[in-house]
Amino acid sequence: MKKVFYLALFCLLVSGCGKDKPEYVNVSEQDYISLEQSTIPVFSKVMLSDIIKVEDGVTLVTEDFLIDTNKVGKQDIEIKYEVDDKKYLYKDKIEIKDTEPPFVFSDTYRYVSLGYTGNLCDLILYGDNYSGEVRCDIEGTYDLNTPGEYTLNYKLSDENENVTNESATINVIDPNASSGDEDDSYYTSEPTYFTDVYNKFKNDNTEIGVDISEWQENVDFNKVKNAGASFVILRIALQGTESRNLYEDATFKEYIKLAKEAGLKVGVYFYTVATSKKEAKSQAEYVLDLLDGEKLDLPIVFDWENWVDWNSYKISFHELDQIANTFIKRVEKDGYVGMLYGSKYYLENIWENSEEAPVWLAHYTDQTSYKGEYDIWQLCNDGVIDGINGYADFNVLYKK
Repeated sequence: MKKVFYLALFCLLVSGCGKDKPEYVNVSEQDYISLEQSTIPVFSKVMLSDIIKVEDGVTLVTEDFLIDTNKVGKQDIEIKYEVDDKKYLYKDKIEIKDTEPPFVFSDTYRYVSLGYTGNLCDLILYGDNYSGEVRCDIEGTYDLNTPGEYTLNYKLSDENENVTNESATINVIDPNASSGDEDDSYYTSEPTYFTDVYNKFKNDNTEIGVDISEWQENVDFNKVKNAGASFVILRIALQGTESRNLYEDATFKEYIKLAKEAGLKVGVYFYTVATSKKEAKSQAEYVLDLLDGEKLDLPIVFDWENWVDWNSYKISFHELDQIANTFIKRVEKDGYVGMLYGSKYYLENIWENSEEAPVWLAHYTDQTSYKGEYDIWQLCNDGVIDGINGYADFNVLYKK
């Protein structure tokens, strides 16, 4: 028995006895492979081959891969390679860093009533690419009990010590005071007529249509079709911004039936204030249940646009992007096409659209200056068309 024990101990000490020697030899100190970039921005798309230098005569055994940049911090990398039939292992460390400061995306001139007791940080909207929690410190002198304008500095800090300093003016007003020069006149613009939009934008590569919800009552889809529209995007459901409950649009079932009978192509959109991927997936399944296999000609659209309450949601811009991706991927799993809705400003400044979903652009203008890719352009919300009482949104669909 003692002989067996001593034999086992001897085997451990000499690293032998039935075990193969290491297949790859660690040679980090040699110059066959070197790390050209050790710091990588968070959420960037970087391949291993983008950050290493490989000398001639080296055969890489480790296949190229996309580096995980979703979390700030250091991580190890290992690369197996061969030189002259000898096997080597290169080890090193890289660091994923967040260097992007918080972003202010609202007007910084604000009015408050005399005696305002709210949080001044909530007067402007701000967020961060990585941090859901952004610290807000206000520097400057002000008196909320005395009318006047106060210029303050908003110091915004994320968890990785990136800082933004933004100047903001707070105008404290007495609601009971009168300046004596009020102007009761107001300006009303002309509505947008469907005929004008059709004549300007309809060609061999486009279709013109509308998007509506229960706010447009008693729609005559045959008249809409005869007016020249070829498609309609219906709101299928929405999430309450305060209750957070889900509600089917009151007209959806009726309108999708009538629209199809009129020969219109149909897509749907879902208005949401989801703040997690789990919630977004559940909402996608709710929408799929409402559709119950109904065939669509156009996408299911993820519509997140409640920016006024952004500060209270405590999520990062990247998290929001992943929430949208989760919804879109889930509906695509059931054979539908997913789409992201966004206005020009937010598409350019906040949405990453990292999965490159099709985009429904909202930009109310005669000619959009948006440089990104988009499949549908919502160009107005004051549209007038035969068959719809009141205003509707008009859209240009680009054929692909």
